[in-house]
Amino acid sequence: MIPGALQPERDCQICPRLAAFRAENRQKHEGFFNAPVPPFGDASAKLLIVGLAPGLKGANRTGRPFTGDYAGDLLYPTLVKFGWAQGEYGRDPADGLHLTGCRITNAVKCVPPQNKPTPAEINACRPYLKSELAALPGLRVILALGSIAHTSVLSAYGVRKVLYPFGHGTLHEMPGGVLLADSYHCSRYNTNTGRLTPEMFEDVFRAIAKKIG
Repeated sequence: MIPGALQPERDCQICPRLAAFRAENRQKHEGFFNAPVPPFGDASAKLLIVGLAPGLKGANRTGRPFTGDYAGDLLYPTLVKFGWAQGEYGRDPADGLHLTGCRITNAVKCVPPQNKPTPAEINACRPYLKSELAALPGLRVILALGSIAHTSVLSAYGVRKVLYPFGHGTLHEMPGGVLLADSYHCSRYNTNTGRLTPEMFEDVFRAIAKKIG
């Protein structure tokens, strides 16, 4: 945890629907993490990756963002390839993988039913994202995975959303000089339908590298 960054309580009750879903899953899956998933990575990160929310049998099971589901199968090897991670991703928090200059979090900390948080739940979790951003003094780039993460970042900055439209591969300069990069979410659905290919995903990282060296 980054000093000064807010994190929800393990049994957070701010969002009743999400709390009830966690309780239900604790009964069904006793060995799962089943709690708000904390960020993972370097406290001195230059790159912060923002996803949507934990997957039921991914991060909600393992307790580490994007770990144990298909999205992580694409994300983590890409981070290794571009020097943002070291080690080998093994779908397990004990795989020894560690991030270098990179940190990963979600716009919503708890797993939502059908992977769809409501607008109220996204808003309720935003103070944690805002606190995370403020606690990263070396931050240079935010990579938003999907339009909801993109919009949540803009709301955390308090800027007019119309000035920063989401688009895969788009780069926006935020107040203070931080770069906001957009990518379609690396979900199984997006890759299976061809909306996002590994090459398209890597192109975003190449664009980031060109900007920050």
